[in-house]
Amino acid sequence: MSRSLSLAAYLAYARRAGRAGAAPDTPRPEGKLIWAHAVDAARADTLVHLAGRLAQQRPGLHMVLTTTEAVPERRRSGGTVIWQPLPEDHVPAAEAFLGHWRPDICLWTGGDLKPALLITAARREIPLYLVDADEAFLERPAWRWFPDMPRAVLSSFTEILTRSDAAARLLRRFGAPARIVSVTGPFQEGAMTLPCNAADREELAALLRGRPVWLAAMAQVDELEIILEAHREVSRLAHRSLLILVPDEISDSIAVRERLDGQGWRYVTWSEGETPRETTQIVLADTRGEMGLWYRLAPITFMGSSLVPGQYGRDPNEPAAHGSAILYGPNVGRYLRRYSRFAEAGAARIVRDTETLAGAVQRLIAPDQAAAMAHAAWDVASKGAAVTDRILDMLLDRLDRLDRLDAQR
Repeated sequence: MSRSLSLAAYLAYARRAGRAGAAPDTPRPEGKLIWAHAVDAARADTLVHLAGRLAQQRPGLHMVLTTTEAVPERRRSGGTVIWQPLPEDHVPAAEAFLGHWRPDICLWTGGDLKPALLITAARREIPLYLVDADEAFLERPAWRWFPDMPRAVLSSFTEILTRSDAAARLLRRFGAPARIVSVTGPFQEGAMTLPCNAADREELAALLRGRPVWLAAMAQVDELEIILEAHREVSRLAHRSLLILVPDEISDSIAVRERLDGQGWRYVTWSEGETPRETTQIVLADTRGEMGLWYRLAPITFMGSSLVPGQYGRDPNEPAAHGSAILYGPNVGRYLRRYSRFAEAGAARIVRDTETLAGAVQRLIAPDQAAAMAHAAWDVASKGAAVTDRILDMLLDRLDRLDRLDAQR
């Protein structure tokens, strides 16, 4: 670590000025643990996605996620992510936090670097990684009073990944060693393709060849009227259109079938082994674990649980990863940032009622229209996946090295 009189002065002040505060009331779980910090809510969502990917590769791995914003109610417990407030940037608070959690790795996102926290972690020989470094979060007014401190803090990182060339230049100007700085682009939720039975896909693709197909995924019973009436309107324009309807809850299938029977729809039920015929209007996809099949078959996906109040949407990364254009309703609060990202890229379109849903599907039935949106969706999803994969590999490599060191002790 670089010698820095400014840093020494800052840390001396930070030791005198700070208090340890209350110890966390959540016990440290067994096994390896990553401390990740999110400078804003968008990066917090991305880190939760990363934690899920890590847990798939390393069962038993946990992430302590610190934020400066209030923790969403739905995130406060459960899963592999333990949400905690970021401690004050004072040495006693840093020592209390790190002494309790004993993280194996620190993953800091964005910027807004906290010298006392980071240097205390470095002195405990915790590997530090700065990812998604953003020019907007790197300037710190206090650094003008401690001119050589940025170099000392940045030199404590093992690797720094930036979202832009401008951020990389700024970091090098602050004194970050050029060898540890790489430009990777934004760190955003990547999308993973879902498994699919190849034989089922080939059979259905052959049966449906030439037919306009669209998917209503994770639909609520209260949304059925809008979805079915929209399909009726679509069928007037393209009489061979087929709707694949996936209820959000399998237990809703009985109510869905009653509605389909009552309105006289010609449908088949996938759980009963039925396959669509030329006259079939709807496939009721009432099973779990086969979304990869439906996304691959449908060039257009309406993501349900989004039209009626009290819902919060479903993850748009799923259809995007499979090359499906995305339609969604206004109630997508949990995934708003993701939908906004796809909408800005021309990959997703909001609908509000029967008229707008039917109109959007009718426009996208033209293959070139759906293909343009689907390509845009895949492009957004794949860019996020590439950066996520880079960070995932970086962390897994470090964890493997730590395991080897543990085995030698």
